[in-house]
Amino acid sequence: MKNPLNILEVLKSVRQRIPMILLLAIAFVAISGAISYTVIQPVYQASTQILINKNDTSAQEFTTQDINTNIQLISTYSLIIKSKVILNEVIDELNLNETYQSLNDKISVSNIESTQVINIDVTDPDIENAVLISNTTASIFQEKIPDLMKVDNVNILATADVGENVVPVRPDPLVNMMLGALLGLLFGIGLSILMDQLNTTVRTEEDIEEIPGLQVLGIVSKVTDMRNSRRAEHPYNGKELETYGEQETVQTASRAKIGGTY
Repeated sequence: MKNPLNILEVLKSVRQRIPMILLLAIAFVAISGAISYTVIQPVYQASTQILINKNDTSAQEFTTQDINTNIQLISTYSLIIKSKVILNEVIDELNLNETYQSLNDKISVSNIESTQVINIDVTDPDIENAVLISNTTASIFQEKIPDLMKVDNVNILATADVGENVVPVRPDPLVNMMLGALLGLLFGIGLSILMDQLNTTVRTEEDIEEIPGLQVLGIVSKVTDMRNSRRAEHPYNGKELETYGEQETVQTASRAKIGGTY
């Protein structure tokens, strides 16, 4: 019945159903919050930092070229940290119920830009387990690198610890509820448009003109309550009717006395 490209009609339909759209948005926010706090398992992150440098760290021999060489090695070291040689050793030492691939998925290696520092980040539902894996990975990498690269230029800069008031890295309830609100609004608007398009009721002249073979011949205006309108125009009409009724009663009684017997 309606032209789907009529933007004004779409906006009108959305405006008429704003309460429904807001209720859907609130419902989506509540559902997102409930899932974030009760269903999704929290995941924590622990991070260990290692420093790449020379064996001999004397200031006289530590040149800019050495720093550039060490930075170039960082990409290689990042691959070695996540290799089977290192991670399988971590699994054996900690007796983890993990495979190489599952442990590899928990570990991410990153480099602080233009520095010789590498971060080893481990995510796990247990913060203590994440700390243990992170520190053990860094320690085993430090032990293995002299045999693998024939150099001893790795030092542990900062170990991971549990700390106080640990906050999980995911899920983020606030972000999830914001996304829920956005999805609720989009769903509500889409549902409003769909309901309007599926409504085949003839409501306007344009709806009639879109039906083949029909033509608008006239329009019946809305009729108000005539009695209420008359009372509004003549506020004293009621009193006049009461007075007229009393006069009719008196005249009727008089006629009865004249025509009756005594």
